[in-house]
Order: sequence, then structure tokens, then C-alpha cells
Amino acid sequence: MPISITLAVPVFLTIWFIALFAILPIGVRSQRESGGYVEGTDPGAPVNPQLLKKALLTTLVSLAVFGLLMLVLRLCGWGSA
Repeated sequence: MPISITLAVPVFLTIWFIALFAILPIGVRSQRESGGYVEGTDPGAPVNPQLLKKALLTTLVSLAVFGLLMLVLRLCGWGSA
């Protein structure tokens, strides 16, 4: 690996959170859009956010981006003596 594990973990987590915030709004319907408004809640609250599905998708996307980053660093000669 072209970088140390102590640098790879924070880089991966940064990629993961950026991907999460990009993926979270995909496919979300609000209570107002679905017509099932629950009294006492915000009309913009999501009906079914599917967080587990989005966390898995985020992990897959992050692994692909991180792998691509490591490949580019290796091809550029980063970390070689």
C-alpha cells in the first residue's frame, strides 16, 4: 500500500462521509410528498430513509474510490523508496 495504515484509515473515513452525504438524499420521499403526514412531526421528514441500504451503498462506493486512489498513488510512485 502506498500509504501507512494510520493515514489510510482517516482518508477512507473522509471518503466514506463525503459519499454518505452525497448518497443520503437519493430516493427520499418526505411526508408531504407521500401524503402521510404524522401530526407533531415535520412535514419534510423522510418516510422511509433506508439508512442500512444507504450505508452499504456508501461503503461500496467508498471502497471503489479508495481503491482507485491507492492505484493512482501506486502508479505515480508515491511511497516508493
